Amino acid sequence: MNSIKDRAALIAEAAARMNKDTFKGTQPKVTTARTELQHQSAKVVTLEDAIRKTGLKDGMTISFHHHFRGGDKVINLVVAKLAEMGFKNLHLASSSLIDVHEPLIEHIRNGVITKISTSGLRGKLANEISHGLMEEPVIFRSHGGRGSAIANGDLHIDVAFLGASSCDPMGNACGFSRSENAKSICGSLGYALPDAQYADKVVILTDDLVAYPNTPNAISERNVDYVVVVDSVGDSSKISSGAIRDTKNPRDILLAQQAAKVIINSGYFKQGFSIQTGSGGASLAAVKFIRQSMIDQGITASFALGGITAHMVKMHEEGLIERLIDVQSFDKVAAESLKNDPMHKEVSANEYASYDEPGSATHNLDIVILSALEVDVNFNVNVLVGSDGIIRGAIGGHPDTAADSALSIIVCPLLRGRIPCVVDEVTTHITPGSTVDVVVTEYGIAVNPARPELKERLAKAGLKIVDINALKDRAKSIIGEAAPLPFGDKVVGIVMNRDGSVMDVIKNITE
Repeated sequence: MNSIKDRAALIAEAAARMNKDTFKGTQPKVTTARTELQHQSAKVVTLEDAIRKTGLKDGMTISFHHHFRGGDKVINLVVAKLAEMGFKNLHLASSSLIDVHEPLIEHIRNGVITKISTSGLRGKLANEISHGLMEEPVIFRSHGGRGSAIANGDLHIDVAFLGASSCDPMGNACGFSRSENAKSICGSLGYALPDAQYADKVVILTDDLVAYPNTPNAISERNVDYVVVVDSVGDSSKISSGAIRDTKNPRDILLAQQAAKVIINSGYFKQGFSIQTGSGGASLAAVKFIRQSMIDQGITASFALGGITAHMVKMHEEGLIERLIDVQSFDKVAAESLKNDPMHKEVSANEYASYDEPGSATHNLDIVILSALEVDVNFNVNVLVGSDGIIRGAIGGHPDTAADSALSIIVCPLLRGRIPCVVDEVTTHITPGSTVDVVVTEYGIAVNPARPELKERLAKAGLKIVDINALKDRAKSIIGEAAPLPFGDKVVGIVMNRDGSVMDVIKNITE
């Protein structure tokens, strides 16, 4: 460099090429008074201001997560505010909807919500939609399918409203808190992470605004536009409500014991195996009954996946399960473990079960134990629509885990009251029979004909193996022939396969 003048000319030329100004010298440090957390960041605003600042308009898509399950307070709070502000024709895309979201019925009738995408529906909201409440059919996706759809743009989210147990003023958020003021914990925010990553705008709602930096955090400030402080985002005591309550039902316990025997004698119960249990009392309880065999045989699992429970945490602490991979914490014990244990890993729905993500955890899953509303003679499974035609469940990760696991076990009673669970054809196709290996009932165990080696192992172990048609016939002999369901002509739901294709449709019930 010949001179300072030459250098200045070259800098100016580079700046012109980059269409940028040249640096003018040392910039003064700007200081501001920081007396309260709310004054630390322009991101901290009221809910109404956050809605306005996101640019939300009629017809756009808003999203939520369901990690607080029966204790969730975010969806009803936000949609009520949107109704008050006069919004119409919104698409509500939640990871799932349950009984507590009954107030949405009125917002649907008033035209605030005109489209829904979700994994499941329960309660009065599901009943009303089953009878034709909405003009647009609800789009149902599995958890892995939803993650894929968000990532590839099939489900575009304009504004995500995500409840967090704690958050700092910059937007670093998680599902637990180290603050003494913690009100609500939900543990993993796995189903909220795709929303945070891909939504155009992200609003965090929290009842525990903590000092910066809130670490470790599930959601980064880089993905957060606004932070809203509310009285409560959820009731932690209701995380384990409904389908994921610990069972004391003798029949469920019997089914869990039988499922454990299938696992132990399957050929997959060996050092370093991996396992997931779905919702439903029997499938959740099965893990308790393999514990003693693990101890007796000196076997440890490499990881437990999915919805993590207190039973899994206990086995992890005992050294029986090396790692916990948590997309949803099923109780407060699991949520506390996630906060304190570095071997308890939080993952997004995409990392958990995305169809098109090579590294998703389900691709490495050995054994999954799942529940069912119905199974048919071709091993197809329905977990969404009751035998009365009313939507009353959720797809969840059912088809994702059944497809990817080495061994998929469905646990269900032969009958629920006067309703058969093994039928000629399921009311709604959710999980293809080609991905189901074993069906466990209290009257025997059916093995998919595509798995003769598995049938041989289980029979050799002395388990009662029966043909699935025999189970169906036995149910029919007790109940009799079921009357045809009073379906109408209106499509109220569309069930998507995990690869983005259409699996089935749900029609309205007319009675």
